[in-house]
Amino acid sequence: MANKTLETLPEATILFAGDSGDGMQLTGSQFTLATAYAMNDLATLPDFPAEIRAPAGTTYGVSGFQLHFGSVDIRTPGDEVDLLVAMNPAALKVNLDRVRLGGTILVNSNAFDQRSLDLAHYDANPLEDTSLDKYRVIQVELTRLTRETLKESGLNQKEIDRSKNMFALGLALWLYSRPLEPAESWISRKFAKKPDILDANLELLRKGFYFGETTELFVTRYEVTPATLPPGRYRAIQGVHALAMGIVAAAKKSGLKVFYGSYPITPASDILHALSRFKNHGIMTVQAEDEIAAVGMAIGASFGGTLGVTGTSGPGVALKTEAMGLAHITELPLVVVNVQRGGPSTGLPTKTEQSDLMQAMYGRNGDAPLPIIAASTPGDCFEAAYEACRMAVKYMTPVILLSDGYLANGSEPWLIPSVDDLADFEVEFAAEPNAEEDGAPTYHPYKRNSGTLARPWARPGTAGLEHRVGGLEKADITGNVSYDPANHEHMTHVRAAKVARIQQEIPPTEVFGAEEGDVLIVGWGSTRGAIEAAVARLREDGQAVGSIHLRWVNPLPPDLSDIFTRYNAYLVPELNNGQLVRMLRAEFLLPFEPLNKIQGRPYGPSEIQQHVMGMING
Repeated sequence: MANKTLETLPEATILFAGDSGDGMQLTGSQFTLATAYAMNDLATLPDFPAEIRAPAGTTYGVSGFQLHFGSVDIRTPGDEVDLLVAMNPAALKVNLDRVRLGGTILVNSNAFDQRSLDLAHYDANPLEDTSLDKYRVIQVELTRLTRETLKESGLNQKEIDRSKNMFALGLALWLYSRPLEPAESWISRKFAKKPDILDANLELLRKGFYFGETTELFVTRYEVTPATLPPGRYRAIQGVHALAMGIVAAAKKSGLKVFYGSYPITPASDILHALSRFKNHGIMTVQAEDEIAAVGMAIGASFGGTLGVTGTSGPGVALKTEAMGLAHITELPLVVVNVQRGGPSTGLPTKTEQSDLMQAMYGRNGDAPLPIIAASTPGDCFEAAYEACRMAVKYMTPVILLSDGYLANGSEPWLIPSVDDLADFEVEFAAEPNAEEDGAPTYHPYKRNSGTLARPWARPGTAGLEHRVGGLEKADITGNVSYDPANHEHMTHVRAAKVARIQQEIPPTEVFGAEEGDVLIVGWGSTRGAIEAAVARLREDGQAVGSIHLRWVNPLPPDLSDIFTRYNAYLVPELNNGQLVRMLRAEFLLPFEPLNKIQGRPYGPSEIQQHVMGMING
């Protein structure tokens, strides 16, 4: 190390990219684990190809994993990349635009043969022309070094070449002063029953780490000091696992069993995988034959006194629509999780988008408004899932929970909450008749709670509480089938008023940044990190800019009108073609300005910052 210098950085962004078979998600997740052990704040952005078996070396088969970490407050996976690790030409071509000018590109130079260049549609080798002159390019013969290291291992050529990501991981860990131990422990557990694979991966990991020390390719090593975070116990958590644990917490706190019905669909499938591990906590999971069956099972579970939950993405919600209307008119608790992806139809199945808000608001026949809650960070998925379950039961209504691919696949440090800090979740089932008819006790299924307008929840088979629910309109109070026009209008208004009353559960809206001023940025869902990072930069420049973030999109918080009066202009950034902005314009009759991005990627703070400055400068 005598010829190396150590430079301390407040933050850094690294992107691993290669073929699907190059193990980039594994490499990124292990670098993330080491970063968590180093006590940095972090945010990640896994980026999967949509093709299941894309030809190796092609641009549409590139898999990536981006990580932004630092000693400062990290809100996004990074605006620009400081280090791109490109395992082949296709990975370089797809991700070059993410690298900041002057940033570092580390390439596996052995992969830049003519066939790989042709597959990536390069006319010339970028390592040999001037196209990369604005970057610092480091060529490492990863394939050759891996083969030399493992030539006596007894592994075949395919197994050896598949392991080169461990060399790259070790080198990246060295470059940013990350500890080796977390990755070593993971490898030892993962391959405990395959000692030859275990030894090979450990050897490559360490070889890559010490290659950084001995090679003359690097003269500087970087260090990112620990972040200052509120005291408590933390873990790095993916949004999909936070969603699952929020549902489990709701089951434990309420004493209810939970039924989760789902049909495989990217990127929601991992919720089913995660929840299936919690059978010992009263969670029942079923992989149904289709989307309609999954939601039908969940509604049936709720009718039987179990909390029904179903999860999917936008195309699945389209199939569940009729059943969601059934849950609305029967007034049964149901949670519908929509992990949004690029659309329409199959669209961009592995990329993120916020394009299902209008579908959540209006995508049912008849007047059937539903509460909509949106998670804003991977860790916040826990709170949003818990709150969706609580409101579904308290108000006896289906609730739509909106996440998206970025939140579900991304991760961040999560302060594990105390069970005692979770909101009370009390459940009361009807136990006896609640009315009389002709002097005899009877049960009225639509006799409502005066505070929430929720109808009682009666388990089938409870003596004296026989009743009917179903898709036909029911008479107010008695629950008899009714075709009376006035009754239908009344019941429609009551069901809408019940959803509106959730406003009384919404805490005061918090303003981030300036409490009044030139521009207010209004966001929802996964744009929160980019919006608040942009506001922080604008405030540092002396701009009177603030932001609010909507967790409840329907109903909207009751204090928004007062907040809007304190600003001169309004900006609504969304990963769609303008959906919340239409709702806000219709509700408040104010000139909300849209900022839309529909590229399958989340916002970077600089995109929002530049647009706000354009608004301020006229």
